[in-house]
Amino acid sequence: MTKRTLEQTGLIPRSILRTFERFRKQLFPGAEMLVIQEFRISRYQVIVSVRCLITLIFVPVVVNLVSKSFLIKPSVEYFWNQSHNEIFLNSYQENRALADLHRFEEKLYFESFVDPLFFEQPQDFSKKIQKHTFEIAKTYNLESIEAISNLFADFFSFFSLSVVFVLLKPQILILKAFLSESLYSLSDTTKSFLLILGTDLLVGFHSPRGWEVFLEWLLRHFGLPESGEFMSLFVATFPVFLDTVFKYWIFRSLNKISPSTVATYHNMIE
Repeated sequence: MTKRTLEQTGLIPRSILRTFERFRKQLFPGAEMLVIQEFRISRYQVIVSVRCLITLIFVPVVVNLVSKSFLIKPSVEYFWNQSHNEIFLNSYQENRALADLHRFEEKLYFESFVDPLFFEQPQDFSKKIQKHTFEIAKTYNLESIEAISNLFADFFSFFSLSVVFVLLKPQILILKAFLSESLYSLSDTTKSFLLILGTDLLVGFHSPRGWEVFLEWLLRHFGLPESGEFMSLFVATFPVFLDTVFKYWIFRSLNKISPSTVATYHNMIE
């Protein structure tokens, strides 16, 4: 642990240390065998890392889709339609449904004024309103079922991901080392570009709108009310918090691990 810490906090970049280490190995007899062994280790590390990454991605997705399609959604749909007379999960859904119905009524009024023969009989207006009301009720009822199903399906996905982390702990350590090695092997310009891209996407000038879209999708995904005050407060505070964390990480950790990357980063943003 001490040796690893010294490597990360040393004054000499790790890329230079690795170059000198490889050069030192080639001076000794049997350097060819060491190169072959190093190649085999690198190939094994790549294969294990790719398999581990695919498992971490596909297992939660497959568990989510299978459990939601064949177990959760049919059960939720049955109990929701049998045991509940309510259509909406919250008042915000109800307000959205009323707004949809109001817009449809205004559209019918407008079409009736433009074309007086649009309704052959006075009862046609009421029938169209009744039919569209039934369609709206069916749509929001399915949306409520979908939101409840998403909650349980995401829980199963999180549980399956936790199990994968426990079962594949050695492989995850290899994956972590492989990703770290791949990141450190990039040039300073590439690392600075990725750092600027990540910070601009998360805390840049146009990021508040992206956070609003993401938060709106997340609330609808779980059927939660979309409070404008909460979304405004989140967008006003969370990116600022992330920006502070990024700056602290650059100053505290990255400046010790790769000072040349920090210097390139500052030159690119100035």
